[in-house]
Amino acid sequence: MALVKYGGGILEIRGSIGGQVHSKNRYGHFIRQRTIPVNPNSSRQQAIRNVMGSVVSAWFSVLSAAQRSAWGVYAAAISFTNKLGETITLTGFNHYVRTNISRVSNGLSRINDGPVDLTLPATDPIFNVAFSEATQLVTVNFDDTQPWASQNSAFMSIHQGIPKNSATQFFGGHFRRIGKLDGSLSSPITSPQTVALSFPVATVQKDWAMGRIQEDDGRLSEKFRDDAVVGA
Repeated sequence: MALVKYGGGILEIRGSIGGQVHSKNRYGHFIRQRTIPVNPNSSRQQAIRNVMGSVVSAWFSVLSAAQRSAWGVYAAAISFTNKLGETITLTGFNHYVRTNISRVSNGLSRINDGPVDLTLPATDPIFNVAFSEATQLVTVNFDDTQPWASQNSAFMSIHQGIPKNSATQFFGGHFRRIGKLDGSLSSPITSPQTVALSFPVATVQKDWAMGRIQEDDGRLSEKFRDDAVVGA
């Protein structure tokens, strides 16, 4: 379904209508033909569907009314910007699911209590990456003074995009989770760190990396990203 913003006429459309997809990049608005992706039902897809199913089930069958209410209070305090640049809020259910899919997918247990800090973690202000053909690793530089770096059960998840020609300027996705950088109270993590790549890279290519911070109380930051031409 498309998002439409009306004024004197239609000012902006995002999403699909019929066989067309409406979107916008740094060069302006564009329309492309809609394609229906093939569902390969891969092991990765099955795993994330199983995680989602378990988290959704826990919301209804495990959480108390008080816990669900606490997630609702947290949700009411958090604002996001949608594709039309409008400010929106999610539900407590939405935040519980996004928080715990991230945690369980990264090998941690669910957090059922809603956060009492009614903010999102900050994105990383210095996040930047370098890709190596020789090692097939991405080196991640980050701000290791942020709170998550010295918290147990907190982390920065790292995601790799599909490599493109080095002249490519725009990348819309998709990203694949390739690892995480773990915080630690006793031995805070330091920058930089390396993560093994999932998609192979070569020096004639450019690649993208995305990060996301999750603190020990379950709060999940918005996404942030960087790109680089692959080094030798």
